[in-house]
Amino acid sequence: MPLSVPDVPIPPRELPAPPADLSDFARLKARNLAIPVRGVDASQLRDNFSEMRGGHVHEAIDILAGRGTPVLAVDDGHIKKLFASAQGGLTVYEFDPGDAYCYYYAHLDRYAEGLREGLGVKKGDVIGYVGTTGNAPPDTPHLHFTIFKLGPEKQWWKGVALNPFPLWALKKVG
Repeated sequence: MPLSVPDVPIPPRELPAPPADLSDFARLKARNLAIPVRGVDASQLRDNFSEMRGGHVHEAIDILAGRGTPVLAVDDGHIKKLFASAQGGLTVYEFDPGDAYCYYYAHLDRYAEGLREGLGVKKGDVIGYVGTTGNAPPDTPHLHFTIFKLGPEKQWWKGVALNPFPLWALKKVG
């Protein structure tokens, strides 16, 4: 007796973003990304990307600044998504011009006036203001920032988090 197999469609295999490598850091370093908080220089940055937070790896750096300090676009690009969540609070997802990387800004106090999805931005444009929305401690305003390497589907939640700290660390020297 032949085996009967129901005719069930097989879902397409989702491809993850390719792993990060040194060429990603070389490409991003060549873009000379701006530090995303006005008035903060490289000597004030701390690498807390790999720290454990609430049972998971942080996968971002926190840039401390006064509440309401302007948050700047690190690169030319476009605003892909504005989102509010319990963890990140008010967030901005900015894609670079080639849609290869997503710059993620979280815990904003508010968005810049006129900021909207689809808007083109230039490096240094004000996109929001430092705050404590989401799960940020209310007495520690900061920007939670990371970079995601995007896969072929261009979905940041499937991207590979890249530590932005090394991109600015060399600016500390000299």
